[in-house]
Amino acid sequence: MDIPFLIATVIKMGLFFTVVLTFVAYAVYAERRFSAIIQDRVGPNRTMIPTSILGFKNDIKLPLGGLTQPIADGLKFILKEDFTPGHVRKHFFWLAPCMTMVPSLITIAVIPFGSPIGFEGREQPISMAIADLNVGPLFIFAISSLAVYGITIAGWASNSKFPFMGGIRASAQMISYEIALGLSIIPVLLFFGELNLGRIVHEQSVNGWLLLPLWNEGGMIWQNGFWDAGGLQQWILWVPMVLAFIIFTISIFAETNRTPFDLAECETELVGGYHTEYSSMKFALFFLGEYAAMVIGSALIVTLFLGGWSLPFGLDAKLGDNGVFPLWASLLHMGVFLTKVVGFILFFILVRWSIPRFRYDQLMKLGWVIFFELALINIVLTALLIARPKLGQTEFIASLVGLGVFSVFVFFLAKTVDSQIGPGKRLAPTPKPKATPAKA
Repeated sequence: MDIPFLIATVIKMGLFFTVVLTFVAYAVYAERRFSAIIQDRVGPNRTMIPTSILGFKNDIKLPLGGLTQPIADGLKFILKEDFTPGHVRKHFFWLAPCMTMVPSLITIAVIPFGSPIGFEGREQPISMAIADLNVGPLFIFAISSLAVYGITIAGWASNSKFPFMGGIRASAQMISYEIALGLSIIPVLLFFGELNLGRIVHEQSVNGWLLLPLWNEGGMIWQNGFWDAGGLQQWILWVPMVLAFIIFTISIFAETNRTPFDLAECETELVGGYHTEYSSMKFALFFLGEYAAMVIGSALIVTLFLGGWSLPFGLDAKLGDNGVFPLWASLLHMGVFLTKVVGFILFFILVRWSIPRFRYDQLMKLGWVIFFELALINIVLTALLIARPKLGQTEFIASLVGLGVFSVFVFFLAKTVDSQIGPGKRLAPTPKPKATPAKA
């Protein structure tokens, strides 16, 4: 029996079933408490353990600050009446919540929670990703895109006007921003020349985080000598990486249906959107699916742009040898990774309670007229900067000028088309017919 492999498997599965699912539940609690702080109110802080139902005189009052609130919410959803309206398409109505929740949980399989663990007597270190695939980002995009089917089917199967409109909105929104999401990550993949998320994090631990390139222990030899530690060229390429980060992060907001992009469940227009007809645990699965997508999105952003499990300023080199770490160091890296994820989840919550909701035409315009073109231009710019050592100065300058002219033309064309056929264009009011005098 391979004892080291068994130990690593137990750790990974324990992280999945305890940490990830606990994160999803307590992300709801964190949102309620953090929003209360923003709005200068108390929030949930009085939930008690209901021991009185077991025959005790009083409930147990522990000073936990409301940490048992997610347990109370879960019990409430389980015990509520599971009502299915008679006019719905029942098979699809029941299937939709599962199709929303499950893809968000599957995608966590390729995220490396911690550094590879090296065991004595074992040649290969054990990755701390549940599935160490060489196509990690592609797997995440392929599986997470299935969640739109759950939302669309929920709106269609409800046989109701407002849920159907919410499902149509969700499908259009996700298609629009999945394009920008996929294009925005291509500069990152060009930069690393790698699709394995574990190796991407290792490169960042050695050569600097993508958004914090302040150290360079490995000399970036995999970029054919383009980089110098702390040199000007490294900071020049940092600019398109920041642009990719902005597009990717905002697209993640739209993909997770979070405010200011929650048009699919806009209660001011659609009552409750695609899940209006749902109750009990079926509604809870939609609710938890949103927060699971938020956790996975935060984990992916941390992995690609903020170094994943790695410590800053080359401190990982003191804990292990050539990317292989003892068990205690890997556990430390897990704590670092989860801390970064928690910080980004709080950023998600801050944005939700700080920015008002977009209009739907503004949402579509941002995705198609701005992000789509900007992501394409960013890909070409990154490719030119990476190919700079192989280009002459005249060729490089001519390429930049051509990219600038092309960018101006693309944005001018997109703006012209949007002004002619876009939803924001007002139609001239129809003139009222003149009243004719009545005949005597």
